[in-house]
Amino acid sequence: MLLWINGPFGGGKTQTAHEIQRRLPGSVVCDPEHAGFGLRRMLPPDLRGDFQDLTSWRQGVVEVLDLALGRHDGVVIVPMTVTDPRYFGETVGRLRELGHDVRHFTLLAERGTVVRRLRERGLGHLLGFVAGKNAGLRRESWAVQKLDHCLERLSEPEFAEHLWTDHSTVPKTADRIAVLAGLTLRPNTEGALRTKLRQAGVGLKHIRFD
Repeated sequence: MLLWINGPFGGGKTQTAHEIQRRLPGSVVCDPEHAGFGLRRMLPPDLRGDFQDLTSWRQGVVEVLDLALGRHDGVVIVPMTVTDPRYFGETVGRLRELGHDVRHFTLLAERGTVVRRLRERGLGHLLGFVAGKNAGLRRESWAVQKLDHCLERLSEPEFAEHLWTDHSTVPKTADRIAVLAGLTLRPNTEGALRTKLRQAGVGLKHIRFD
């Protein structure tokens, strides 16, 4: 089974994916952003745009995930924003055509909630202390620019199943996805402080500087 977790940038996809992986034995997180940023870095700076526009990225994602699903016994978890219906069909749709059990979920939240998460994720708290409360948000300017488009497009029926997360913690969102996908997660016995520290670590590992 493949769990594709969609949503706006800063919507909690990566944190939720790693929460499920932590509590689901044998599962793995396969992040298509790694391939995308690698392809982007290969191009001269003036040719670098949205890597999802590259056919090689879309085809490569399908090829790699098809391989992972065919040879890995556990659940494969993919945190990736895809808002273009054609690109959605060429990735999620294509994997389904290949016979894979793909469960797609879109994490949604009110605009203000996502902006707050963008401000806080990764080094947000530290940047806010050193450089002012909007420093983290400036670092996420590209994500903010795309936010309204993402929220509008991803609210469409074709991007269901939708999960609203404004009043849900990451562990609770992971629990909801697991129930809907028919999976059983290990109980979440982690304390609040440990959860915050671990999530901060996940955020730091996924900071993009290009």
